[in-house]
Amino acid sequence: MQFRPETYRLPDLPMRPFIDSGEIWKYLNNTQSTPEKVQDIIGKSLDKNRLNLEETAILLNARDEESKECIKEGARELKKRIYGNRIVLFAPLYIGNKCSNNCTYCGFRASNKEQVRKTLTDDELVKEVEALEESGQKRLILVYGEHAQYSPRFIADTVKKVYSVKKGNGEIRRININAAPLEIDGFRIVKEAGIGTYQIFQETYHRGVYKTYHFRGKKADFNYRLTALDRAQEAGIDDVGIGALIGLYDWRFEVMGLIRHTNHLEACYNVGPHTISFPRIKDASMLQMGDRYFASDEDFMHMVAILRLAVPYTGMILTAREPARLRNELIQYGVSQIDGGTKIELGSYVSNEQNRDLNRGQFRINDVRSLNEIIDELLAQNMLPSFCTACYRLGRTGEHFMEFSVPGFIKRFCTPNAILTLAEYLEDYAPEKTAEEGWKVIEKNMDGLNKNIQKEVRHRIVKIKEGKRDLYF
Repeated sequence: MQFRPETYRLPDLPMRPFIDSGEIWKYLNNTQSTPEKVQDIIGKSLDKNRLNLEETAILLNARDEESKECIKEGARELKKRIYGNRIVLFAPLYIGNKCSNNCTYCGFRASNKEQVRKTLTDDELVKEVEALEESGQKRLILVYGEHAQYSPRFIADTVKKVYSVKKGNGEIRRININAAPLEIDGFRIVKEAGIGTYQIFQETYHRGVYKTYHFRGKKADFNYRLTALDRAQEAGIDDVGIGALIGLYDWRFEVMGLIRHTNHLEACYNVGPHTISFPRIKDASMLQMGDRYFASDEDFMHMVAILRLAVPYTGMILTAREPARLRNELIQYGVSQIDGGTKIELGSYVSNEQNRDLNRGQFRINDVRSLNEIIDELLAQNMLPSFCTACYRLGRTGEHFMEFSVPGFIKRFCTPNAILTLAEYLEDYAPEKTAEEGWKVIEKNMDGLNKNIQKEVRHRIVKIKEGKRDLYF
């Protein structure tokens, strides 16, 4: 099926739109894929080189099973080379679900009168954070509806409040943000609160289709949203996350949009996104969506493998929207961060119940495992659960992060730091069986460290067992 190209095109400049749908469809419609081309491109990626749009299109157009399996195996090998077998764990914490937008796929949309609106009070926020800390969480992403109440100052104040909460040995060491696009001054206010990554999803990169889903509120402005992370960069936030909501449009187009966005950030700021997300549409309160652009599990796995090969250095996030079986599979092909023990109803972490009320949450989650259950399953696969926050706290972000991560040197820091954060979890929160298995996995992963680093890691583990915390490289 051929698509009529759009003529819209502007040069790559900060604050200027940079997505040309015609350019993307030209690559998708006119690029031929062969097993030989696929093998050559995988070889380039395994040398830790980012792929361009044409190369990405070749992988997206691969239809034969042999090529698709090679793409998966290439992604598996690349992830092993760059990230080892560690998986970063975090939890989302919803602060408020008021929203002035009217996105047809979202339970929070303004016209949904069934949604129970709530914004956490300071006391409720503290209790939520304490509950998360008592489960062992160290990394959070705070989620806000797009509403005037959730101003830059409000976001900054909640960030500071979360950082201030200490429960036993628990503390939150990194806070990422998922909130509305801001002006430069607003981003500066949020930055001063000490955030990690500021994440904004474009949802769909197709300009025309975007209009059919967004017809109220600031989010209706495609260009304003598209250039939001440029404003974040101009404000000094050099750690940003991009994403597309899979199911709004052709998933192949969205992959190309994500790569084009990566191109733009690198061209203008010499740093790509710290993370890429690709959630699929799930059930939501009063959902008004068809399944025309539904991505099957097979297509989804193919997509994740391609994204890993296309952008080797970028963290890839897969949330609890997806079921456990699929998440366990996709961490093999490229996913490097997952959430655990996730609850998305406002104020639900203080409760042991998982009511999954669509009128109290943004969408339905499909992986309801506790954090410890996820850790148990990761350990059973010899994966290394990580709560590491060292790069952010040592200033290894933006261009400095790229210096380490693009050549793959980040593994020298990440594996030791993952071991140390896992050791903390085993000492403070793990049941006996989890702790027993966790120390075995730590020993297995020690073998991959050079002797000097291994010696220092063992020395720090002794300190952790003596009561020291927050030790990192």
